[in-house]
Order: sequence, then structure tokens, then C-alpha cells
Amino acid sequence: KDSDTNDAVEQSFLVVVAIDFGTTSSGYAYSFTKEPECIHVMRRWEGGDPGISNQKTPTTILLTPERKFHSFGYAARDFYHDLDPNESKHWLYFEKFKMKLHTTGNLTMETDLTAANGKKVKALEIFAYALQFFKEQALKELSDQAGSEFENSEVRWVITVPAIWKQPAKQFMRQAAYKGVFSRRCADVVLQCRLARCVRFSKVFSTSQFPLRQLHKVSGFSKELSTQQLPVFSHFGLVPKCKLNSFENPAPAKEHIRRNRQSRTFLVENVIGEIWSELEEGDRYIVVDSGGGTVDLTVHQIRLPEGHLKELYKATGGPYGSVGVDYEFEKLLCKIFGEDFIEQFKIKRPAAWVDLMIAFESRKRAAAPDRTNPLNITLPFSFIDYYKKFRGHSVEHALRKSNVDFVKWSSQGMLRMSPDAMNALFKPTIDQIIQHLSDLFEKPEVTNVKFLFLVGGFAEAPLLQQAVQNAFGSKCRIIIPQDVGLTILKGAVLFGLDPAVIKVRRSPLTYGVGVLNRFVEGKHPPEKLLVKDGTRWCTDVFDKFISADQSVALGETVSRSYTPAKPSQLIIVINIYSSEEDNVSFITEPGVKKCGTLRLDLTGTDTLVPTRREIKTLMQFGDTEIKAMAIDVATSKSVKAGIDFLNY
Repeated sequence: KDSDTNDAVEQSFLVVVAIDFGTTSSGYAYSFTKEPECIHVMRRWEGGDPGISNQKTPTTILLTPERKFHSFGYAARDFYHDLDPNESKHWLYFEKFKMKLHTTGNLTMETDLTAANGKKVKALEIFAYALQFFKEQALKELSDQAGSEFENSEVRWVITVPAIWKQPAKQFMRQAAYKGVFSRRCADVVLQCRLARCVRFSKVFSTSQFPLRQLHKVSGFSKELSTQQLPVFSHFGLVPKCKLNSFENPAPAKEHIRRNRQSRTFLVENVIGEIWSELEEGDRYIVVDSGGGTVDLTVHQIRLPEGHLKELYKATGGPYGSVGVDYEFEKLLCKIFGEDFIEQFKIKRPAAWVDLMIAFESRKRAAAPDRTNPLNITLPFSFIDYYKKFRGHSVEHALRKSNVDFVKWSSQGMLRMSPDAMNALFKPTIDQIIQHLSDLFEKPEVTNVKFLFLVGGFAEAPLLQQAVQNAFGSKCRIIIPQDVGLTILKGAVLFGLDPAVIKVRRSPLTYGVGVLNRFVEGKHPPEKLLVKDGTRWCTDVFDKFISADQSVALGETVSRSYTPAKPSQLIIVINIYSSEEDNVSFITEPGVKKCGTLRLDLTGTDTLVPTRREIKTLMQFGDTEIKAMAIDVATSKSVKAGIDFLNY
């Protein structure tokens, strides 16, 4: 992150808008800074599927044949569905494209995404289109609420990303935000799993116990877990107002929300409940953020006196999201109808393939451990028709000839799956989650865990809930909040109101640079010897900034000084290396990779400086992104510094 994008001048924000950009579904929520206890979830989307909450919208985007933005979410999906099959081949439809940032090893600004029709578009353009769509939707809703036009500069934007994402993916998302016309001074990219912190502590405590803030969904007396810290008004004898619609008196407004089960507003209140009264200083808990693409695991500990959180172990996880179940269904179709047919069908009838996966999604959500009746998945007519042309026989014939006994053909044109067959599609993904959690519990830092919070869209699956309860219910209490799919979204808003709640994080990797050190006989390998001007140097020495899994406090810096090779040099570029290992001596060791560059721009600084210039560089590793800033020691003037993980 460049130093010039983190302006020291404090911005004045009227509202925080959080965009939860998910693999399968996305949405936004907001809160006004003068009413931080009120979190408003976005308007319900037009469209949707029967039996599925449309509090979010599918992460789908549609471009015209001329590659211009057309629509997003349900609108994109439904328009694409209604296109004539021959016409749909020319439109560019994208879904579940966020996973590309996680799975691409050499991510760059030129990375492409492939549309349903096989055509490629720059990933940066697609992400920018999506973020711009949410920006316009949110600003329109804010303007409607306020009765006047809301400006971009009045908003602090928070965009979620998975905690396990590496620096290039995070930088990519930030660049997409800037391309999507977000202000460089008010777009905050934060780690998604950090936003799923289900326990957030107030800043005032009594000697015996401390009041805990909890996000309390007032519809139906259900308690929703919060994730961030807000100012404690009760300490000053103040009650913040919650202005909703035309309400001026906060009490009737809150009572209206309590009685309205369809309300999109959630109140943050001081509540001491059964769970909260048990928590004490030093208590540990795990957050399992299970989304559409990835599962992120974080371990936190409560720290007093201010109720901040300490990350005990670096964020871990993997591509174990709900899309894994979709992949298993696709493999099942390949087994029944042939991989060659499925690949051709996806290319020749892309809109029909989307319809088939929508039908599967609906039945997937009906899977449960105690289900006994079959699940019927409607096959699009074009699937049945194209298969007969492709193979020369019917889909019913294919099912009879296949060795898949637990999927039958229904005379109504549907695949009839037994509950065991559907559960089997979940098993590989759930097994990976359970195994990863089991490995995490074996770590010395992850002992005496009191609670495990299961959040995220995939956490709604009863099969996953049961598996987690069976595997870890004896180790800790399993907490599954209501509306788990919105927990990240609400937490993101609260993070925007108070980004400094996590005081200590863990570095996921070891970072450093390559330097020359004086050669020491017996210590350094002979092949690393370099003699220059009569001085013996050891090359390729790994100068470590921070170690993997090392605790680093928010705002804590690592300082290094660099000198230009000659006085006239205006640009200093230093390669940054990373490793998953802690004990690294040389940049040439296995597992050490060049991951980015540190760039110091000396243009515009005073040229009347000593022959040997010293540029003091400070790097921060305790935030959601690695930041750099630099100072010319001779003049005490700021030097433009930036760390680039995409273009190096």
C-alpha cells in the first residue's frame, strides 16, 4: 500500500458503508457515524429464488456483446436466463469469479476471467464493474434516506476480503476499488474473517464483570453476534439517538424496529446474557468463517482493560467453501452423462447450464442430516434435448446405464436424488473443514478454547453445523448466530466505525529483503562469497523484517535505512521476499519467493543533501495490509514509498 494513499489528515465521514463481496453472494450495509448503534442492511433485491433469503444478491455480472456493463446479481442472472439461446452465446456472463484471486498463483493486473461463453475479460474490469455497481446502489439508498444527494467523499467504504488471501489479492481488490471510482482516501479494504469476530468488548468494565456489546437483532427477540467495538455512551450518561425514517424520538423508533420482523435495521445494545457473563480476561475463541469460496479460521483472546482482541494464531483456512458442493455435483453429472458432454453443454448452452446450477442450489439448501424424502432437481429442456442429439439416446437411458444407483430419473423430467446422495456431495468439503479445524486445535496456541463461532453463508448448512458440533462439541461450546450469512456484513460496518479493535495480529508469512553482509568464515557458505574493492561480502543474505506467525501490534513498525547507489539516483527499488518458514538465512533457499518490491521515490526532495543520503523506511505489518512510509534523514522530509505485490 502506498504511503500517499493513507493520508495523515483525519477524514470526516458521515456514514460507513460495508460491501461484503462474496464468492456466491454479495451485499452491503451501512451505519451513520452519529448513530453507530443502528446498522441498516441494504434494501431487499428484486428477483430471488423461492425459499431463499434475498438479503444478499448473487455475485453474478453480465456484460453486453460489446463488453459493456449491463447488470449485476439477480438482474444479471434473470436477464441472461431470458435471452434466446443463440443470442446468449454473445453475452458475457460471470459467476463465482472471486475465487480466481485466491487460486491464481501469479496474479497480475492483466489476469483474465473466462465468461460462460468462453470469452476472456480482464479480471480488474469485472471487479471494478461489480464494486462500482454496489457504490451506486448504496449512494442512491443513502440519498433516498437523507433526502439529499450523498457524495462519495462523505462515505468511508469498507470492502471485505478473506483473511487467508495473500497480499497480491488484497492489493488487486484495492486497485479494483480505485478503478471503480472509489476515493483513494476513503476506501478501506479489510480482512473478511477479522470482520467475523463474534465477540466485541466495550471499553468500560466493572471490577467483577464487564458489559459486553452485542449486535441484537430486534426482530423476534433473536440475538445476533456482533464483531466490533463501538464507543460506550453509557459511561458518559448519554444515549445515542437512532433516527429512522421520520422518527425523531429514539424510543419509539427502537420499539418500531423491535416489533417489525421485516426491519432491515439492527441495534447495537449493551446486553449481559448467558454467554457474555461467562467471558473473562484471557478467554479464547475461534471464528470459523465459512463462505461460498473459502473457509477462514482465526483465534482470538480477550485483553483487558480496554477489551481489545489479540490474534493468537495466524489466519488459516482454504478453498473449502460451499462451491465445493457444486463441484461435486458437476463431477456426478460427468459420471452419469460423460465429461465430454458436460463440457460441450456448458459451452453450447451456457444459459441452460446456469439454470441447472440454480435448480441444484435450491435443493442443496434443503439438505439436512435427518431428511428422509428424495430431492428432485429439474433438468432444463435444452439439457435433455442436447443430450439426445449428442449421444443419440435419452437421459433416462444414461441413468439406467450408469453405475450411480442413488440418482433416479423422474417422469416429470427431474433427477431424483436420495438424501444420502445429496449428503455425499457435501462430505468432501465438510471433511476438509473438520480436518483443518482438528489440525488447528492441535496447535499449542489453540488450547483452552471456550467458544467456537460458526458464521458465513455456508454455516447455514445443517450438515456442516452437525459435523462441527459432533467433532468439537466436547472441546468448546459451538455458537451459530442467527442470520449467520449477514454476520460478516454487520461486522464490516462496525469495523469501519472503529478499525483499531484488534491490537495484535499474527503475520502469515516471513518477510524480508536480500542484502550483502560481511563474509564470516565458517558461518557463511563459500559459494556466497563476493569480493568487491578488497572487501569480502556474503551475498543473498535474507534480512528478515518479520517472521511467520510472529505477533505484531497495530501501528508497530519495522525500520530499515537505505542509501542510493549515487547522489543523483531518484528511484530506489528493493525486492521483497517471503517464506512460510520462520528460520530463513538466504533468499535462494527452497520455499523463499520474490513476492513484491519496495519502491522509494526521491523525486521532488531537496537535492542539496550530503553525498551519502540515508532514507529511513518504516514498514507496518500489524494492519490488514502491509504499509510503508519513508523519511529523508538529512532533510526530515517525507519520501513517497510504496509496496507493490502485483507488478514486480
